[in-house]
Amino acid sequence: MSTIESPCILVCSIDRKTGYCFGCGRTGDEIANWLSFSAAERQSVMEMLAGRLAQVERKPRRETRRRRMARAQAGGQP
Repeated sequence: MSTIESPCILVCSIDRKTGYCFGCGRTGDEIANWLSFSAAERQSVMEMLAGRLAQVERKPRRETRRRRMARAQAGGQP
């Protein structure tokens, strides 16, 4: 297994217009097949995510669990 971690931030909802997840930017097929992708395939998808997320119609309105945990580890309030 590759060292490339999943980009999932636990906001699993697909934008109907773009077909990208609001949370991570992957397509439904990419999400479903992530564990079977090679390291090169994962890296290729990862390189496209920022551009994809800029295209989604709306952004998540709530703070995600992952972001809350990162803030807490950085010394912010939980």
